[in-house]
Amino acid sequence: MTSDDVLQFIRDCLADRRVLWTYHMNMRMNTRLITRHMVLDATGLEVIESYPDDKYFPSYLVLAWHGNDVFHVLFAIDTDNNNVRVVTVYRPNSEIWQNDMKTRRKE
Repeated sequence: MTSDDVLQFIRDCLADRRVLWTYHMNMRMNTRLITRHMVLDATGLEVIESYPDDKYFPSYLVLAWHGNDVFHVLFAIDTDNNNVRVVTVYRPNSEIWQNDMKTRRKE
């Protein structure tokens, strides 16, 4: 899948609410002040890193916006079952990410 195909698949799954939430994601969500609603209604989605050979499903780190809030969502895509799994979501740290919030700083 191309990045455009991946983004369209993710957008379709979010719009149709074909989303599974991992245990890790549920545990972290409240402390990070990012709600399911924010993820489901996120805009400006952009794939910033790809992990096609991830353990269970290909996964993609996506930059997302909800209003003025910017955050990263790691989506695992399950094309066979036509859904996405939200593995984790967090606000990018400026010590790790450059100002564009898409590019990792060099160590």
